[in-house]
Amino acid sequence: MKTEYVLLWTAVVLYGVSAFSYIFGLISKHDKIFSFGLYSALAGFVPHVLVIALRWLETGISPFITISESITFGIFCAVLIFLIFEFTNKKVRPLGVLIMPIAFVLMGWAGTLVKGAATQLAPALQSGWIWVHIIGAATGFGAVLTAAGLGLMYLLKEKKSGGIYDKLPELQALDNLSYRFVAGGFIMYGLMIVSGAFWSNQVKGNYWAWDPVEVWSLVSWLTYGIYLHLRITFGWRGKKLAWYALIAMAAMIISYWGIPFTFETFHKGFRIEH
Repeated sequence: MKTEYVLLWTAVVLYGVSAFSYIFGLISKHDKIFSFGLYSALAGFVPHVLVIALRWLETGISPFITISESITFGIFCAVLIFLIFEFTNKKVRPLGVLIMPIAFVLMGWAGTLVKGAATQLAPALQSGWIWVHIIGAATGFGAVLTAAGLGLMYLLKEKKSGGIYDKLPELQALDNLSYRFVAGGFIMYGLMIVSGAFWSNQVKGNYWAWDPVEVWSLVSWLTYGIYLHLRITFGWRGKKLAWYALIAMAAMIISYWGIPFTFETFHKGFRIEH
């Protein structure tokens, strides 16, 4: 078995250990189990980084061409944001109860989609815009996933008290943190769409082609735009926005990976229509 596969499945296993640790920690209400889950995530992040590095060295180009690579890179950014946030804000230890199960499932799916050889990017598609496009998408995903996790923390703290729930930040602080991550994700998704349009114009001669992924990306961006509009203009706060952040994750995941996996689109393998 290639080293890359071993590293990828090692990351999957460690993310799985982390995910189950967070879930069990939430059920048993033991802080130490959250710490074990956090360090398991950190341990899994090391082989995760190596997987991306090996594929990059193998191709000499950006390591996010296939759906498997895209998922792997997206989860890389999400877990990186999660780890930075966890180590800088120790009051949100249970946050991984949403983020790590999603990372585990998606990385496992990515592992089943790995091809024997890395895909080479066609010369006509090589552009600096692809980096802006993919990094905008991946960091935007990580930001809104964190926002959804904070929304879940809000709902749990609102319903329950005592133990780990009393150690969480106040409800208003959780609400504000979630809002900031949504705002960051909205900006990065906007960057993704704009850079994707410039990239498309270089490759195909048009800025927008109503590709299913383009449409769903726009839907996701508008979904979070509505979140911001509801908060800023209509004064929505708390429980309603916490649920909104959780539900919006579904549309975002579908647009980011579900659509290119299901439909024949320009994004699936980055084909060029002549």
